Amino acid sequence: MKINKTIEIFARADKIWPYLAEPLNIMKWCSTVKRIFQTSEQSGGVGTAFYFEEKAVGKMMKLHFVVTEWDFNRSVAFRMTSGNLVRGYEQRYTLEPTSNGIMLTCFENVTLPFGILGKFAEIFRKPVSEAHIDRMLIKLKSLGEA
Repeated sequence: MKINKTIEIFARADKIWPYLAEPLNIMKWCSTVKRIFQTSEQSGGVGTAFYFEEKAVGKMMKLHFVVTEWDFNRSVAFRMTSGNLVRGYEQRYTLEPTSNGIMLTCFENVTLPFGILGKFAEIFRKPVSEAHIDRMLIKLKSLGEA
């Protein structure tokens, strides 16, 4: 299930970056996150490992991730290394300068289990996930513009 969402934020990239890169700040706009913390001694950059609990579809997803891309104030990406409820999960955030601030793009790719049944479930789950991402990005925008 691939989702791609973009929002313009009237703030500099250096004001938004901490909301994408620091666990406590992520929880300020990512409303379904219940816990997030680093699981490696590395605290930023490619290879940083972290654990993430998110309430989804009435259940708690418990996922381990690794950062796969880290371009300070420009982009960050991560992919699931293990977890429950989903077979695969990756996200990427990019920040592109505009004349008034930045254009933030969120790309998410979630693979559900159960083969063809999972593909069928994605049809119904995608609009819910898209609406959730829209709400989170609006919250991030309000934090960044405050």
